[in-house]
Amino acid sequence: MKTDTEAVRRLIVIVLFEGVDLLDVTGPPEVFSLVGRETDSATGYRVVLAAETTDPVTTAAGVRILPDLTFDRAAESAIDTLLVPGAVEVDDRRRVRALTDPAVVDRVRTLAARSRRVASVCVGAHLLAAAGLLDGRRATTHWSTAGQLAAEHPRIEVDADPIFIREGEIWTGAGISACLDLSLALVAEDFGEELALRVARQLVMYLKRPSGQSQFSVPLEPVSTTRRIEELRHHILRNLSGRLTVPDLAAHAHVSERQLTRIFKTELGTTPSAYIESARVELARHRLESGDATLERIATACGFGTVDTLVRAFRRRLGTTPTDYRQRFRTAGTAAGGTAGTATGGVTAGDVTAAGR
Repeated sequence: MKTDTEAVRRLIVIVLFEGVDLLDVTGPPEVFSLVGRETDSATGYRVVLAAETTDPVTTAAGVRILPDLTFDRAAESAIDTLLVPGAVEVDDRRRVRALTDPAVVDRVRTLAARSRRVASVCVGAHLLAAAGLLDGRRATTHWSTAGQLAAEHPRIEVDADPIFIREGEIWTGAGISACLDLSLALVAEDFGEELALRVARQLVMYLKRPSGQSQFSVPLEPVSTTRRIEELRHHILRNLSGRLTVPDLAAHAHVSERQLTRIFKTELGTTPSAYIESARVELARHRLESGDATLERIATACGFGTVDTLVRAFRRRLGTTPTDYRQRFRTAGTAAGGTAGTATGGVTAGDVTAAGR
């Protein structure tokens, strides 16, 4: 029989299986555990880990975790929130692919039917998709497997940009540390924004990121197969402050504009204009984080020309403004007038890569 304390706590069941990503499993409980500390011992959550058996489960990090109960036992309970983490494999070309074990998918489907709310962490969205829980819904996942999710499940509207998405009582989160943002959003829904902000402060997450905020570190360097596109990509990254029109790039690559667009679509999965804007936003992000240059100087240095163009690009790509981004992510202790935002010349591929990580 449940105690009075357990009776008022919301039951969260986290799915365990071999090879699961460790942070997907351990990150959310850290958030949920602080709810009780910030209120009283009779409020909050009861988190349990469920697996096929109660034998230790080995995570992708090699750390073994001991489940609290079996899937069958968990299915006997009224679950408030079912939390589904994910697992990936990396092939010989260093491409990441989400894994879906049919046996785990069946268990997820069964447990979801017993749950008030279901949430996936990172590539756990692939398990929800395989269980049929995301059909007809908008969903997100880690950007590296978003293409796989869209290709394998055409009935899902895959949006690789937000850090989490809510569709009714189904939530999907991006990866990997975004599991904390998703967990905070669940806390806010259950106990209010004020408590969620107190928990965020305890985690030294100074401000909660809104769901519409982009997965920063958008992949600017996808694997390409031709020397020509690699050279062109590096040319773009070296000249972000300058003129980078489609005709100019086509001339530089000695191809037609139509062929250039086709090459970008095939090799990088985007258009030349979209790639350039993404690269410029990444560079602007870096300068906002690490320096005190004005928005006018940053807009010029990153090739936007005007602050209005910079702001529109940030809203489109990141779901926020340059000013809000700087307030959230500016590196503490940066000296006023620092050099990070003052240069107006080009940037190397390495600079943009560093800015995106």
